[in-house]
Amino acid sequence: AYDMARLGDAKEVMIADLDRTAAEASAGRVNSLLDAQSARAVELDVTDEKALESFLAGVDSFLSAVPYWLNPTITAVAIRSRACMCDLGGNNDLVLEQLKLDESAKDAGDAIIPDCGQVPGMGTSLAVYAMSKLDRTDHLYMWDGGNDQHPKPPFNYICTFNIAGLTNEYYGEAIFLRNGKVTRVPTFQTEDYEEIEFPEPIGRMEAFVAGGGTSTAPWTFEGKVQTYQNKTLRWKGHFDQWKAIIDMGLLDPEPVNVNGVDVVPRDVFHACVGPKITATEEDRDLVIVRVKAVGDQAGRAAEALVEVIDYHDEVTGFTAMERTTGWHGAIVAIMNARGQT
Repeated sequence: AYDMARLGDAKEVMIADLDRTAAEASAGRVNSLLDAQSARAVELDVTDEKALESFLAGVDSFLSAVPYWLNPTITAVAIRSRACMCDLGGNNDLVLEQLKLDESAKDAGDAIIPDCGQVPGMGTSLAVYAMSKLDRTDHLYMWDGGNDQHPKPPFNYICTFNIAGLTNEYYGEAIFLRNGKVTRVPTFQTEDYEEIEFPEPIGRMEAFVAGGGTSTAPWTFEGKVQTYQNKTLRWKGHFDQWKAIIDMGLLDPEPVNVNGVDVVPRDVFHACVGPKITATEEDRDLVIVRVKAVGDQAGRAAEALVEVIDYHDEVTGFTAMERTTGWHGAIVAIMNARGQT
């Protein structure tokens, strides 16, 4: 919202939330930073399609930052409302459902662009940028992660977004290109674990497979690139702890019976662990996105390395995760509003 208002030529930026208090706090924060009345708070339940249609009337472009499972329905309403949309995405299966509405969006003259956050999103754009630096790319490797600048127990990690987004990434499988073919790779496989060095004061971090980071790029580059993959970066020790949690079934989405009551293990995990790892105002985070394209340039073997390292911004108070997620979403929303997409 801050970038849309500051850089997007917006007459008005509306910030809608189920919780009016949250919307008002966000709008107030944006207006305070800009020293202008650019943002307006709106109370909205996006599961109420009529209310959502009413909200989108007259809107040129919007970013959906709600839980990922709501985006397919919001996409259909956006097309009916002729409001251009981008979202933070993160779940490949749901993005593929959204893409089935392609003809409807074209008929409405409406741009719908899923997966516009940090990764997928900015990472995807940086990957294509790295590939553009070579004459031919054979392999594309991406590593990314948002972490605590000062890691501490229980997982050497702080969650700067909804914990349901984290467990969605950790559970299931990722979509990669391997040997030139679209390949489904289970998350948290020991054989995909590696350690990566970064400039001090960061040092060595661990990297492993989590889901959702490649979006539709594996299909785009199938047969053109041998490898396209993304791994999540964490401080050492995180992988073993979460692999044990996954192996015990504590992230399973299907109910189990406990003393005659059906409970979903993942819901219990969210309730128990979420408050323990959610970032506080005192916490300071950092985000790393590293992309390496390997191939040929001018007839010789070559690599192109693109790296973004961002820290909590003390001037605006925005976390590194807010910044690196918001940048890409805001840029795409602004491009949509300007008719560039």
